[in-house]
Amino acid sequence: MLNKHPAILSLSEFFSLLGLNAFTGRRVTGEYIWQLYSEPAGQMSIIERESFGELLYPFSDPQTRFSATTLPPIMAITVPHLTDEYEDLYDEIGRFVRAQPKMLPSDHYRSLFTWLGLQLSKKLWIERHGGSLVMASRLLRHFPEARVVHIFRDGRETTLSMSKHPSFRIILALMRRGKKIGLDLYRLLEKLEERDRLTCWLAKFQWLRSDVDSLLNKQSDLSEFAELWSKMIETGHRVFGHFPPDRLLNLRFEDILENPEREVKRLIRFISPELEDNAWVKEVVQIPRQKSSKFVLLDPNTQREITTACRPGLERLGYLA
Repeated sequence: MLNKHPAILSLSEFFSLLGLNAFTGRRVTGEYIWQLYSEPAGQMSIIERESFGELLYPFSDPQTRFSATTLPPIMAITVPHLTDEYEDLYDEIGRFVRAQPKMLPSDHYRSLFTWLGLQLSKKLWIERHGGSLVMASRLLRHFPEARVVHIFRDGRETTLSMSKHPSFRIILALMRRGKKIGLDLYRLLEKLEERDRLTCWLAKFQWLRSDVDSLLNKQSDLSEFAELWSKMIETGHRVFGHFPPDRLLNLRFEDILENPEREVKRLIRFISPELEDNAWVKEVVQIPRQKSSKFVLLDPNTQREITTACRPGLERLGYLA
């Protein structure tokens, strides 16, 4: 919806695909940052193989430059999300990024987002990626001026969606693998002050990510996904739940489906009142589609297990009293 707004640079899945090293290091060169953007992300071949529909790069097109094993992280979703001329834009990004001087990683990102906005005639940028609650403290530490739009859904339905998502399945399997040797990976990633150092350290544990195929083949209980969802909601509450209304907008997915015009107007007014655009509103309110609940189709015992595991997050968001 935001990508259709003529003034908004919609950056989809930018930080999620850069990996654990997105904010490590102090002053780094443009060449270093370009490596983060361009070096193939190992998980892409797995995600593509599972026919996961969120990847936007057209692997089936014989004219494309990259395969699933050579695909740069920013080409999986972010760049194709911005333009149909994604190959050309990728090359232009490379020339721009490599020419940048040494600076903090967050300043490199600001520089790129500003440049992209100028190239595509956008007035402001918004970055969105699934699972960003885990990164919330780090993102706000590196972008202290940022405002937050928290879009959430009933955790019982989200649990079922997460259980089909390759990335979340890998995350949960890695957490289980770390737990066997006494490592609580989620707790480590949540630490506020030492997070960059810890994530750099964790990235060196190749054994955690080895044999990913076997990790994916092991079925996780739905209650494990439910517990992970609830932990993420609690993380968000601790990190930005205290923000005033001018810095935090909470949007319920169910409210967007019930009254898309009202919620879309709330969203754009929060982002920037001067960007309210009736033609855009009229177009994007056609996008949300009601879907039948998958949770209600589960047997009662499974429903109870998921609800119990989700309960802290559900209560936090007002889905349960």
